[in-house]
Amino acid sequence: MKYFLLAPVLMTALLPGVARAQIVVRMAPPPVVLERPARAPGSRYIWVSGYHRWNGARYIWVPGRYVLPPRPGMIWVPAHWLSRGRGWMFVGGHWR
Repeated sequence: MKYFLLAPVLMTALLPGVARAQIVVRMAPPPVVLERPARAPGSRYIWVSGYHRWNGARYIWVPGRYVLPPRPGMIWVPAHWLSRGRGWMFVGGHWR
């Protein structure tokens, strides 16, 4: 029974390491798609721009969307690709 209760704790401890995994791709990402967002569903919503995601074989555009910030005053840092040596590293969007 102890091991059954310990498993969720261990899984939670491992999740932050998975979230920090870096994706590096040798092929440069295509130009960012210019999106024209529709009207926001409410005054507290902010637009989170789309980005190119690597699926293991090619880039796929993930469209932008409106979201609610987790707390008032937080700022969204958009997802983007950084040139790193011979490849491109993905930096996921996040709140700051």
